[in-house]
Amino acid sequence: MVASDIPVITVDGPGGSGKGTITQMLARKLGWHLLDSGALYRLTALAASRQGVALDDQLRLIEVAAGLDVAFEPTPPGEPVRVLLAGDDVTAAIRTEACGENASKVAVIQPVRDALLQRQRDFRVAPGLVADGRDMGTVVFPDAPVKLFLTASAEERAQRRYSQLKDAGVNVNIVALLEEIRVRDERDMNREAAPLKPADDAQVIDSTGLSIEEVLDRCMAAAGQA
Repeated sequence: MVASDIPVITVDGPGGSGKGTITQMLARKLGWHLLDSGALYRLTALAASRQGVALDDQLRLIEVAAGLDVAFEPTPPGEPVRVLLAGDDVTAAIRTEACGENASKVAVIQPVRDALLQRQRDFRVAPGLVADGRDMGTVVFPDAPVKLFLTASAEERAQRRYSQLKDAGVNVNIVALLEEIRVRDERDMNREAAPLKPADDAQVIDSTGLSIEEVLDRCMAAAGQA
């Protein structure tokens, strides 16, 4: 089977829109593989930090990105996908706000994106793939039969993140968190390299005010077209 014959569902959208949860739930229900593309940029940022590589050193960042030893492992419902970097569980390490900020900075560097592009496409294996990211439907898998774009208001996304961090025992200011989300949205939507936007043929789902089950139902309805 050639890669183009393997179905892909892309799930794009801004941070805090529920992409991670929905992609895992879709992958479990369908029995498909999962790609957390955002983790690749976080992993690149983390690996660069561990190797003493500056985020403005493009040549070395490309080497880091191209040499990532990455694996995703499924977890029980409600838990984030387990992420391994060279066999080391870095699931928690890559989910910090600082790592997210660094990943957003790394993601605007086109040569780094190029280095990770084929790596992402290599996740397309039978029986199918659910790909979570910000340019899955526009750049990485433009031929995907089903493209979803999840969104939610910045206020709701800030509240969700605030609740997650508080539950994890992290002291955080929701006003500052909301501002960080707005700044990141602005940067991601206006970057030259693959700006955050729905693919022309994507189905946009606004999860503001919806339960995760309601969002999943809408996505599963769309997945029936894959």
